[in-house]
Amino acid sequence: MKRSEINAALRRMEQMLDACRVSLPDFCHFTPEDWRRAGHEYDEVRDNMLGWDITDYGLGRFRELGFSLITLRNGNLRMRDKYPKTYAEKLLYLEPGQYAPMHFHWSKMEDIINRAGADVLIRVYNAKADESIDYESDVTVHSDGRTYTVPAGTQLRLRPGQSITVTPRLYHDFTVEPGGGSVLLGEVSQCNDDNTDNRFEPPMGRFPTIEEDEPPYRLLCSEYPPAE
Repeated sequence: MKRSEINAALRRMEQMLDACRVSLPDFCHFTPEDWRRAGHEYDEVRDNMLGWDITDYGLGRFRELGFSLITLRNGNLRMRDKYPKTYAEKLLYLEPGQYAPMHFHWSKMEDIINRAGADVLIRVYNAKADESIDYESDVTVHSDGRTYTVPAGTQLRLRPGQSITVTPRLYHDFTVEPGGGSVLLGEVSQCNDDNTDNRFEPPMGRFPTIEEDEPPYRLLCSEYPPAE
């Protein structure tokens, strides 16, 4: 992705958050220069990849395949003594036409919550023992205190305020309903590790390759300079 695309996407997410009256922690407002001056008191942000994020799954088609997000809090399974939190929280912003491809998590359980905007459509499948998609078995769904069963591949609609619990090894994808506007999702989960806990089908990456065509507006969570 071009840096200009990333900058524009982050600004659009900020506009959505402002419209929904969602306030962010201080570190989400840091400029690149602020990060160059930030000391070890912000190591939790650096080590746990808090802050702004963009995914295009390494495919360079952000407008079709990808979205913007912010990790607000997170633990760290590799540094449990230093960061004992067992939970994480994110905000996800999808625009019309954007899609998060089919994947599951080996370890993480998460609730995906439609916080505001358009309806979001989430398709679900079980995983087979060999981790391939099970196109036949019914799927047990947990949604806002209700447990029920749907056929494999059912696309569930989440209206604003509704949520779904995604258990480990539950394949899922999601997109904004065609014809709808943008959507702001919340994610509440166990500790998140996007480097090791995503199983995409078909396989793909997670983070973009960045082409620097203008200065960064915000640094992404993978770009923080180390504290001096």
